[in-house]
Amino acid sequence: MKISWIFWWIVTGFWIVAFAIGSYFLAQREVDGTGAVQTPEIILLNILVFASIFILPLLIQIGWLMVMVVLKKKKKGADVQT
Repeated sequence: MKISWIFWWIVTGFWIVAFAIGSYFLAQREVDGTGAVQTPEIILLNILVFASIFILPLLIQIGWLMVMVVLKKKKKGADVQT
């Protein structure tokens, strides 16, 4: 069980770093690929669209966390009964 927790933290850290790097890239560019100048409103919109891509991995991570917590409680309960 401890390995799954370590793996969960590694995967979560990966997604956080990937989102931070992507958001930083979007916030720092002055012109996008089509040559359009990036205003603060457009930059925020780009980051919002980028964040929407990370919704599915976030939901998977939350589901994985809930499963691990439930399994840990069941195992702890089984240890107490024996």
